[in-house]
Amino acid sequence: MDQASTTIASPPEQVWRMVSDITRMGEWSPETTGGRWRGGATGPAAGARFVGSNRHGRIRWSTHCRVTECEPSSRFTFVVGESATAWGWILEPDGDGTRVTHWRESVGTTNPLVKALQKSGLLGRDREAMMVEGMRRTLDAVRSAAERSA
Repeated sequence: MDQASTTIASPPEQVWRMVSDITRMGEWSPETTGGRWRGGATGPAAGARFVGSNRHGRIRWSTHCRVTECEPSSRFTFVVGESATAWGWILEPDGDGTRVTHWRESVGTTNPLVKALQKSGLLGRDREAMMVEGMRRTLDAVRSAAERSA
């Protein structure tokens, strides 16, 4: 499992609303450009599905995701179908703020075409290190936005 953590000077409720709003993730992530709920879903809920939009340089792609954990102010997790990767957020009260951990781990077999793209180098030479750095950058951006509006 890869992960990155930080403490944000905002309450868990506020941070959770931000990280579970997949339509806004493009504001913070260096690779995800946003998402849209599908299948009648209008917000985060266990079992809800969404399409994520991503980009790396000139390459753009969509992912098909399902929310697997949705505990307000505490946890938000979804699985990306194409890569069989779970992405999640764990939020814990920490004084007047929130300790936030952003994580990812493989939960199955990656689609062969996705695996070939990952190995091709088109998405970066050290994709794993890029993913961890991306989580850190996303946390920094969420922290900045949350603390500005706290």
